[in-house]
Amino acid sequence: MTDKRTIHPVILCGGSGTRLWPLSRQSYPKQFARLTGERSLFQATVRRFSGPDFAPPTVLTGEPFRFIVTEQTAAEECAPLGILIEPEARNTAPAVLAAALWLEKTAPGALMLVAPSDHVIADDDTFRATVMAAAERAAAGDLVLFGIAPDRPETGYGYLELAEGASITDGHPQSLARFVEKPDVAGAEAMIAAGNCLWNAGLFLFSAEAIIDAFKAHAPQLLTATQAAVDGAESDLGFTRLAAEPWATLDDISIDYAIMEKADRLVAMPYLGGWSDLGGWQAVWRETGPDASGTVCHGEATAIDCTDSLLRSEAPGLELVGIGLDDIVAVAMPDAVLVARKSEAQRVKDAVATLKSKGSAQATQSQRDHRPWGWFESLVIGTRFQVKRIVVNPGAALSLQSHVHRSEHWIVVEGTAKVTIDETVKLVGENQSVYIPLGAVHRMENPGKVPMVLIEVQTGSYFGEDDIIRYEDVYARTSRD
Repeated sequence: MTDKRTIHPVILCGGSGTRLWPLSRQSYPKQFARLTGERSLFQATVRRFSGPDFAPPTVLTGEPFRFIVTEQTAAEECAPLGILIEPEARNTAPAVLAAALWLEKTAPGALMLVAPSDHVIADDDTFRATVMAAAERAAAGDLVLFGIAPDRPETGYGYLELAEGASITDGHPQSLARFVEKPDVAGAEAMIAAGNCLWNAGLFLFSAEAIIDAFKAHAPQLLTATQAAVDGAESDLGFTRLAAEPWATLDDISIDYAIMEKADRLVAMPYLGGWSDLGGWQAVWRETGPDASGTVCHGEATAIDCTDSLLRSEAPGLELVGIGLDDIVAVAMPDAVLVARKSEAQRVKDAVATLKSKGSAQATQSQRDHRPWGWFESLVIGTRFQVKRIVVNPGAALSLQSHVHRSEHWIVVEGTAKVTIDETVKLVGENQSVYIPLGAVHRMENPGKVPMVLIEVQTGSYFGEDDIIRYEDVYARTSRD
């Protein structure tokens, strides 16, 4: 049996939120971005839940993000216990249940710490101590919900109302009276004044056995299909792919609705430190430290006589200047710019929906296209040519492929490329170039220990990423590169 006090982090990493567009997009959502520091939110979560009391994490993610997960965990020198691939998004209840069933097979008796991958927690040491203070109750069979001591009447969160005699400042698990859905302003003010409510953080601690039993009691309709998805899972390049057919039959439902609002043996664990789910640009403004005028500048941004505003440039070489602004969010990306009143920034999801309806690629696609070997971005697109910057990670290789509609020129600007063209293999160094004729079978590899950067000039009649005939691929892909 696994040590009952060893915590198994279960990191939910499949979201594709739009509330932080244009930085966060469906192809590269906010958990992988560096929003508040040198690490992505996902990497900060991995680091937070590491150490002698924690097992390697189990990560649940989607197909498009699997290689981003491995790249970012490797950067943290972390080898996950498992990376479970959800065939499609089904919300948190099926994800948590799948992790519990998988852990019961791989680490019987495990305590699961379920955590979103996109939260900011100010003091990792204090939060780890809070988790360990709740471990005994979780090991005894309770379902522990972590609540945040509120500092304002926030209407964007649900609340945990504690039972009579419980305290939101106590450093031990507290009895829970009820869940409160996201309130209006008056309701939030009343709960703050009452002093017995916590924000529901969406973080949980329980044993795999206890949460499985809760599903048996309160959501048995999810159990059979999820068990079939876990039992039918296949191993693929270190990933565990949950079986798609049973997974597709599952309800799209959160763990709160499926279990927590119905279950017995619930306890709330107060956390008194700083926390944010970064649920919108106003939260980012708050967490990134407004100056005396209430203004935050990030990147190549300059504010002149601005108040209560966020100016953020995410495009190197693009200077964002604000003059006389008040209550404004301005976020500049290489391919899209958001300007909104800070008080209206939560409506960014409406903008994304509008962009989708008009067929705009910027609605969902990041300018950088991340792949298992690195990333690329389009710099210039013409009617008969396209220019890309391509970055290949050390030791990585693109697939052996050919194209029907385009030829390519590669110019290495950093590092060394090992290039295969039909039967010829050669090294191409900095300031050297090579030509790939239309139809030639070719591959690019980085044999070095630093990222290799090249400029690719494509010429031809079509430049879509589906113009790839793949012959061999170390990442076992079958379609887009």
